[in-house]
Amino acid sequence: MLVWILGICVICMLPISCARAKEEAQDETGSEVSEYSLNDFYFDTVISIRIYAGENGKELIDGCRSICDEIQNTFSRTDENSELYQVNHRTEDVVEVSEPLAALIKTGLDYYELSGGKFDITVAPLSDLWDFKSADNVIPPEARIRSALRKVDGTSLKVEQNKDASLGEAKWEIHFSNPDTMIDLGALVKGYAADRLADYLKEHRIASALINLGGNVMTVGSRPDGSAWRIGIREPFGDGVADTVEVTDQSVVSSGVYERCFEKDGVLYHHILDPQTGYPVMNGLWGVSIISDSSLTGDALSTTCLLIGKDEASELIRSMDGVRAVFVDDQLHVTQCG
Repeated sequence: MLVWILGICVICMLPISCARAKEEAQDETGSEVSEYSLNDFYFDTVISIRIYAGENGKELIDGCRSICDEIQNTFSRTDENSELYQVNHRTEDVVEVSEPLAALIKTGLDYYELSGGKFDITVAPLSDLWDFKSADNVIPPEARIRSALRKVDGTSLKVEQNKDASLGEAKWEIHFSNPDTMIDLGALVKGYAADRLADYLKEHRIASALINLGGNVMTVGSRPDGSAWRIGIREPFGDGVADTVEVTDQSVVSSGVYERCFEKDGVLYHHILDPQTGYPVMNGLWGVSIISDSSLTGDALSTTCLLIGKDEASELIRSMDGVRAVFVDDQLHVTQCG
């Protein structure tokens, strides 16, 4: 049986296109359906969306692309035309924003509280110091890390909703107490996008689809033959499978220290940064996968668990309904929780 492996970019070999495959199944009315797919680069990763639909399949794939464009145009930190870029390069302490941006920032602040300050969407000045895409493997100078840390503080912004009496409409505002605060929503955007795409497909009565946003997998319904989707969880720093989970109409999100990293003088440096020290977190946890109904929840929790460590993460997962976790430690031991 086919297993989709999280974290291994096998989809990189696919062309950027919208494709229609041969007829394979029937929808709930008994009509023939075909597989339609979208393979492209969004959210700083290769994505793959596969849906099983009738003659409107191409139209739905086009709709998925439009949603991805919209989300990228809102939440990209590097695109000068995006809304978030404009917020980060503000000239005022109070900035009016769209409801989607306000909602995702609020989610980030909620997890800041839940994680005791470990999950921090204001980590952008610190993230900018660490370059995990370069071959130079440079550790930032201590003085620059200390300087960046002074700009990282999740309590330096708040989200407020104010009603415009003249228009009778509510508007969303972000209030900043530190002019140097910059927001990075990279730990949440793919989860938000996967949920949006799944909702869109369900609204159009799609009963079977697989959304893979580079480590964020969202399943719509079951496989075309009615069986559950089998998702393989990558073995850190290897090409094997550490564990396999079966899901139907759920999300599986994996985060790991192996995604962007380098080794220097026998020490592993990776992109999961501790906003309280300025350095990559080192707690013996190499990978976390979250199984949940919401991909946004999975995205936030997978990073949060990596930051707070296995013991505290296990307690957190057990306290939540409808959430499971798979932990892989630095000895490649696999533990399931929830």
